[in-house]
Amino acid sequence: MKNSIFSLIAVAGLAVAAPAAQAQGYNPFEIGASGGIAFPTGDLGTTTNTGYNVAFAVGYRPQYSPLAVRAEAAYNQFGFSNGNNGNINIPAFTGNVEYALPLGMSFTPYVIGGAGLYRPSADFGGGNTGTENHFGWNVGGGVKIPLSSSFQTFVEARYNSVNVDGGTLSFVPLTVGITF
Repeated sequence: MKNSIFSLIAVAGLAVAAPAAQAQGYNPFEIGASGGIAFPTGDLGTTTNTGYNVAFAVGYRPQYSPLAVRAEAAYNQFGFSNGNNGNINIPAFTGNVEYALPLGMSFTPYVIGGAGLYRPSADFGGGNTGTENHFGWNVGGGVKIPLSSSFQTFVEARYNSVNVDGGTLSFVPLTVGITF
């Protein structure tokens, strides 16, 4: 009789603990990095060449929700065209909202957009024009491909627009990254 009671208590304990243990296996926080080619557009495209983009991100993705938030620090650089020495540097610090399109496939397409602080500056071979804070925004999309239950890669493109005195700087980074 004692063994039956202990067995019943043990089974009940496992039944209660199993869903909690499964829920503990999901971590809603993400960290990641990406890099790629940045294509200048508009006014920026007339004075600079194709550049590069590197970024570091942290995010929060609730389980069973298509919405996620991502904070990002990125660095973009474009060299001057027409033989001029120097480059345009655009560090960015943005907050973004991501919406996954749940299509039931082995990969997940998503749309992303956000806004934040951009700090463009021009560097003319050692002489910097100074850095100022400017408002900017971005919108784009990508595809996430899971490599394991907690590690995935992604390909993403986003249009960025930065309001500066005398115009707008715009560019499209095409990046490849990882998150875990």
